[in-house]
Amino acid sequence: MANITEVAEAAGVSISTVSYALSGKRPVAPDTRRRIEAAVRDLGYSPNAGARMLAGRRTQIFALTEPLRADSHAPTHMSFVLATTVAARRHDYDILLLTDEQASAGMSRVASSGLVDAILVLDVGPDDERVPLARSIDTPTIFIGVPDDRAGLVCVDLDFEAAAVLAVDRLVDAGHRSVGLIGQPDVAYEKSNFPPRLRRAFEARAAERGARAVARTSGDRSTSAAATRRAVAEMLDDGVTALAVHAADDVHQVVFAELAERGLSVPDDVSVISVAASFDTAALPVEVDVIPLIPEASCDLAVELALQSLTDEPPEATLHLIPPTLIVRGSIAPPRR
Repeated sequence: MANITEVAEAAGVSISTVSYALSGKRPVAPDTRRRIEAAVRDLGYSPNAGARMLAGRRTQIFALTEPLRADSHAPTHMSFVLATTVAARRHDYDILLLTDEQASAGMSRVASSGLVDAILVLDVGPDDERVPLARSIDTPTIFIGVPDDRAGLVCVDLDFEAAAVLAVDRLVDAGHRSVGLIGQPDVAYEKSNFPPRLRRAFEARAAERGARAVARTSGDRSTSAAATRRAVAEMLDDGVTALAVHAADDVHQVVFAELAERGLSVPDDVSVISVAASFDTAALPVEVDVIPLIPEASCDLAVELALQSLTDEPPEATLHLIPPTLIVRGSIAPPRR
């Protein structure tokens, strides 16, 4: 990549004149400016982030704070990282990934340095340490997720409550009056906001529709398979005729394996729907009705809001919910009489 010295030589001017022309700090003769601009285009020169900061211009960098913890489900988290990166590149932005487990440290560091134009926040917890920091810094911050205290914040998320309602309605409309929810690992209900939101909405909607709801987690990561099998067995023995699964692909695999070992087929014996799945359910052994969690939808919107925050009309500090959609694949049928 060309440097400023090469631009100056090509334009026949001094380095300082190139700097003045690009920063606008001092007037430069029109003919000189045109030569410099032509040299910049021909050589593909791009001022570095530090120079742009000194000139008061955008750095073309977004920070993405994604603390990778031991209990993180890496495939899901990385799908959001990738989706954010792709969305940013469409607008000629690069992503600076901050993976510090002490998430606020990296966020504070880039905010104080002026290295980035905006900060995007992933893996948002109920009592997230980055919330008070976002309120105290000048760098625009967009949360992809919802903390319990979201006052004054710009947040983007799937409407998990609406997804739960959609799942319950799909099952109850098919005639099921006893429905089960196989949820995330135990830790997700302590460190994430969306699993409790979905579970509460699932139970509330079932009650509204006159159905009985039974909810179980998929245990912890080390015993997930055994906990999931046990939850499925207990639900079936308790009269549950339809299952909603809000968990990773490996939990889905265990659910279908347990049903198969019991000689039960989907949907003839048990109906199944996948709720807020962030993976490709086509790889499952059964074609399942799914309400997908699409990382691209959340990340595209978050990047657009980050760009808007750099304009004279920044986005309103509110929750931007993405409505859920249902993909029907034939895994739901009326219960056996």
